[in-house]
Amino acid sequence: MGNVAATDVSSQAGMTIAVIGGGIVGVSCALRLQSLGHQVTVYDRKGLAAEASAGNAGAFAFSEIIPLATPGMMRKAPKWLLDPMGPLSIPPRYALQLTPWLLRFWRASWQDRYAASMSAQAALMGLARAALERQISDTDGESLIQRDGQLQLFEGEKEYRASLPAWEVRGANGTRFDLLQNPDEIAEIQPGLSRQFTHAGYTPDWINTVDPKTWCEYLAGQFLSRGGRIEVQEVKSLSADRSSVALDLGSHKITPDRVVLAAGAWSHHLARGLGDVLPLETERGYNTTLPAGAFDLRTHVTFGSHGFVASKINGGVRIGGAVELGGLKLPPNYKRSEVLLKKACRFMPGLDSSDGTQWMGFRPSMPDSLPVIGASTASDAVIYAFGHGHLGLTQSAATAELVADLIRARPPEIALAAVSPQRF
Repeated sequence: MGNVAATDVSSQAGMTIAVIGGGIVGVSCALRLQSLGHQVTVYDRKGLAAEASAGNAGAFAFSEIIPLATPGMMRKAPKWLLDPMGPLSIPPRYALQLTPWLLRFWRASWQDRYAASMSAQAALMGLARAALERQISDTDGESLIQRDGQLQLFEGEKEYRASLPAWEVRGANGTRFDLLQNPDEIAEIQPGLSRQFTHAGYTPDWINTVDPKTWCEYLAGQFLSRGGRIEVQEVKSLSADRSSVALDLGSHKITPDRVVLAAGAWSHHLARGLGDVLPLETERGYNTTLPAGAFDLRTHVTFGSHGFVASKINGGVRIGGAVELGGLKLPPNYKRSEVLLKKACRFMPGLDSSDGTQWMGFRPSMPDSLPVIGASTASDAVIYAFGHGHLGLTQSAATAELVADLIRARPPEIALAAVSPQRF
């Protein structure tokens, strides 16, 4: 931990806390800390849900405990990387800069690291499911939740058989599922799919929100109605010593009692100013959102081998996914959105692909697929809460509870060594 002396828990009520980041993780942290009696202000350079929280698939993917870096992954990577429109791509002009992260990603795929990461992810997901239900109840937010399950599709017996070990792992960690072994069984849950998908796994407890941006804005509205503050203001830098922490807002500085850094893909830049160099990279995700009536989508559908999903958003359909490791500065390549939409039209005959809205967002990703949750090495007064990759929405309520435990100096509900900033 850092350098601020331990404080008696009873003396920590009513602290002033600055949360940097107005996405779903930052807003969830702010709402949770406010409920404990603290005076909380959220700072974001663009405003609420302006980045990855605006356009993701809207899924609470609690069953997704298997890290992206799996044993054997690097044998597949060269094939994918040769296809600029494939499920995993690296723009050539970014490849050299990405090399250190890729080496850590490769190391994370070794059996020992992989098993440890999966165990940690499973523990975090268990907390996340319970924390979300507490959040929904506390905010009366059920009207923005869809409990329609998820279909993960497979093309042929071979692909299905290869997925069985993963289903066993999910089942051992509490995920309910049904395995479907012909297109007719699939059609009973989701009609209108191509019959080239012969097998599927159905997770009935899968949850989505009607719109991730709307959900984030709703939670922020709850926060504001209870006396919280949100300022559209860029934090230029962070500094800390044994007795204080300061935020440089450009025109002036503020000195809150505690800071939560939850700025998504931009977080590591501020952390570096405190001496913490963390291997965060940016997965650029693409999607197209189609209006209501585009397709009779009854459940969240995952086309796993093609790297994209179809989800219900405000009565319409969002087609998105894939991984482009391209950093924060390169311009979007919306051909990726177009490729995904063309595939969706083949796989979902009858999909009306007209009048779609394209989007690209930055997912903040660590090489071991685990977030960073813990104190800065510079000061216990600064708590990191970023790097969730594809799972920021999924793990937002759990992250908020863990951050609150750290700020109150209480033992967290799960072990945090695997998500510590010091693990690298």
